[in-house]
Amino acid sequence: MVSATQPVECPVHDSREKVHVLVIGAGFGGLGTAMQLKQAGIDDFVVLDRASEVGGTWQVNTYPGAQCDIPSILYSFSFAPNPNWTRLYPLQPEIHDYLRACAEDFGIVPHLRLNCEVRDATWDDAAQVWHVTTDQGSWEARILVGAMGPFSEPAVPDLPGLDSFEGTVFHSAAWNHEHDLSGDRVAVVGTGASAVQIIPRIQPIAGSLTVFQRTPTWILPHPDQPMTGWPRTLFERIPLVQRLARTGLDLVQEAMVPGFVYRPALLKGLASLGRAHLKRQIRDPELRRKLTPTYAFGCKRPTFSNAYYPALAQPNAAVVTEGILEVRPNGIVTVDGTLHELDTIVMGTGFRLTDNPAFDVVRGRDGRTLAEAWDGNARAYLGTTISGFPNFFMLLGPNSVTYTSQVVTIEAQVKYILSALQQMEAQGMASIDVRPEVQQAFVDDVDERLQKSVWNAGGCASYYLSGEGRNFTFYPGFNRSFRARTRRADLAKYVTRRAGISSQPTVRTAG
Repeated sequence: MVSATQPVECPVHDSREKVHVLVIGAGFGGLGTAMQLKQAGIDDFVVLDRASEVGGTWQVNTYPGAQCDIPSILYSFSFAPNPNWTRLYPLQPEIHDYLRACAEDFGIVPHLRLNCEVRDATWDDAAQVWHVTTDQGSWEARILVGAMGPFSEPAVPDLPGLDSFEGTVFHSAAWNHEHDLSGDRVAVVGTGASAVQIIPRIQPIAGSLTVFQRTPTWILPHPDQPMTGWPRTLFERIPLVQRLARTGLDLVQEAMVPGFVYRPALLKGLASLGRAHLKRQIRDPELRRKLTPTYAFGCKRPTFSNAYYPALAQPNAAVVTEGILEVRPNGIVTVDGTLHELDTIVMGTGFRLTDNPAFDVVRGRDGRTLAEAWDGNARAYLGTTISGFPNFFMLLGPNSVTYTSQVVTIEAQVKYILSALQQMEAQGMASIDVRPEVQQAFVDDVDERLQKSVWNAGGCASYYLSGEGRNFTFYPGFNRSFRARTRRADLAKYVTRRAGISSQPTVRTAG
């Protein structure tokens, strides 16, 4: 009997184990799927993860200051509220603890197979199953759920000479806690959300801090505050209050959608707030010029901080805007010929969204991988199903992200998956595969509706866009619209197979 608190290590086995649903990833997406499978009475599933613990990105990203930029009440499962959050915006250890508690409280632990890296997942069209190969053994699954997450693979720039550097190099998502930065000449490459959180934590202990900035970030005052005392007591005693608070925060996020999607001019007030925040905290006009964004607010991911600008204004800090030419054994050379001597380089350079190695693992009906099918331009139907990949459901897939907590998006997608599974069971279907014309209609509609969005027309390059300039990240509208469209799977939009016979239901217009 497996202990309710002891996950099963990925077993080494020669034979192929069979399971109805196999989930790849044990972060918010994978655990959320498992929890809702349990609630729906489906117990024949496993959750594989290459890590030794659950948590996904919140298990991996342990850098100093790691914090969510969505309020804790909203960045949690609606069906698993936590009245004991200590901050309005939770720090990484608390989020990780929450996910571990969810796995235990919902009985997911016995379904976990940790330290289990998926090497290949191939659809067998004859048998109507997925064959999944891990570094420890093989599985056969009727349904495959990809919950790998968009922030699972660190992106390290291909800087000439990086391998020659004689100091210490690590990425923010692989923080070297054994390395003491005290007194070091430290470089942070990049100024994204992670770097904004890291820099104020390491600036006081570094001998010098050099920030290599390609594009300045919009920074707003951070509204974070403790939630101890009466808020916690109120949430514990009257759960309805927390649900109402969640709804209120959700509506606040929804109120941002018109500006981001339809009329970017509505965001000018936030841009003014960001400029005022910068002016108030940075007195030096030259440094202020370097830190002033020249693109529309929201075009790139904005963030919150009350400590980032003050850290950069300290005597031991410098912001370098010249591009990096090369790395030498003793430092970084910029295009102006300056050698910046360094002991440590921290890469705050984000994640591989368009070329995630996980896309090379999943193979569809024609043998092509996701990477080959997409060719750098990810496309899906409702961000969840992909033509040519039967019985495969992807969480936080292309154009699924609504401007709110990603947990809200995940919950909507899992409801869609459950609806599909229940209909398949009721109708004796072996597989479903979204019709290519349905997927294309959705993609065309998304592209048209995002043309005037701040992400497409805001004058910047961002990880929201593919190499071809297509916005493959966001859903073009309110999360309520996305949730309505994913409440029930319309299998008329899919090619279905029953006992090896293909049925061709009438296709309704994709809306």
